[in-house]
Amino acid sequence: MRYEGGGGSVRRTKTGGSGRPGGRGGGALVEVVRGVDALPDGLWRQLAPRDDPMWTRDVFAAMEKGRIGPEGYAYLLLRRGGNVVAVLPLCLFRGLRLDDVVGPRERRTLAPVRRWAPWLLRVPMLFCGNLLGQGHLLCAEPLSGEDARLLVRAVKGFARRERIGTIVFKDFAPDALDAPGAPNAPGALGAPDAPGAPDSPDEPTSLGEALADAGFFTVRSLPDTELTLGYGSFEEYVAALPAKPRRNARSKLRKSAATPGLRTETVADWGPLVPAMLDLYGQVMARADQTLDVLDADFLTALAASTTATAGPGGGQESRLVACFQDDRMVAFLLCLFAGGGAVGARIGLDYELAHEARLYHAVHYAAIRLALERGCRHIRFAQTAYVPKLELGCALVEQTYALTHLRPIRRALLRRLLPPALAGARADALAGAHEARPAPPREPAPEAARAPRDTRATRPGREDEDEDIACPE
Repeated sequence: MRYEGGGGSVRRTKTGGSGRPGGRGGGALVEVVRGVDALPDGLWRQLAPRDDPMWTRDVFAAMEKGRIGPEGYAYLLLRRGGNVVAVLPLCLFRGLRLDDVVGPRERRTLAPVRRWAPWLLRVPMLFCGNLLGQGHLLCAEPLSGEDARLLVRAVKGFARRERIGTIVFKDFAPDALDAPGAPNAPGALGAPDAPGAPDSPDEPTSLGEALADAGFFTVRSLPDTELTLGYGSFEEYVAALPAKPRRNARSKLRKSAATPGLRTETVADWGPLVPAMLDLYGQVMARADQTLDVLDADFLTALAASTTATAGPGGGQESRLVACFQDDRMVAFLLCLFAGGGAVGARIGLDYELAHEARLYHAVHYAAIRLALERGCRHIRFAQTAYVPKLELGCALVEQTYALTHLRPIRRALLRRLLPPALAGARADALAGAHEARPAPPREPAPEAARAPRDTRATRPGREDEDEDIACPE
């Protein structure tokens, strides 16, 4: 299927084949392909973020092999002059349950509807970007105004053809939507006085401008958490934490080490552990506030089989399972993915009978940070949950945005009126208490004489084992 530009219209014709990144000569068109395997590997590697492990081809191929939520996947390829200049992944939900993706307060409000008329809560939705990570439009250079608007028209045309009314650009960084303009500047997405299209169709324009012209509006989504790794060792990282988080970190590490029979390992060949992982992951998901996606055995098995030992600058993707065992039984894990200079703690599993006593949540996160430092990673990201303990680890919040619309004007108006306050409430609940946690800035090792005096409060009588702990934060 193709969507062709020119004259302000979009024409659809059958097509096949694929292209390569290139220049802007010739007319533009958007092609739809139904699987990541239809895209040349060199094209994906050239356009995808090199330091984001959630954007490797392996992750998208594993999503397509699993049943983690969406009923289908597609990719829009923007071509100009026969060359692919941008790729936008899509995933299709035929009946997403609204009460599964809102906060606890909103879920309680919707409980009577779920009980007596659950079909009213099932909404077809088209998600653009990455279901499991931060959203991106994959492109090698800024799009022209004509190309950006053609791509947005193609998204709406695809949704209309699939009979999906609601479209969501999920978890995009604000500057990814508003570049080259500033957020909420004239012409930016959501600005009240947006002037509309650029004077020339060849001028670079923001994706946000094209979305605003097409009736999209923005809502702040849950932020990511990212720890910048500017430390020579794990011990240096701990020493750089502010006094209270540093004291808590050392106390939690001691308590984990003192738990009888408990050990932490890094497992390279973790495929045989998938059944045990699903049991621990299921305990976490049973307590989750939101369940847009739920990983399954097919996804994990495919990811375990496809990840390689070639991660690093210029390499592919590698995965490791940071796992805690009590004797021979796995009681916690954090699945870590690596690409380029980036790392991600993608998903966690916990045995809640032991989690608080053995500080399992912190044990796997500290082990993941140690592993990322040993591999020379520049940063590591974690999930959009449990913000207080992650900020205490030294993470900073990475703001993200939804851009939404509905194809029907009346429903679009209802979305614009009702959804922002509901999502704002869920965001406020998720971030409650996070302002009290302080991130630790990365630093270079200071000369011995210039280092600050050691904080001795961590070893004062009566405080050595004192820490503030969230029993099961995920």
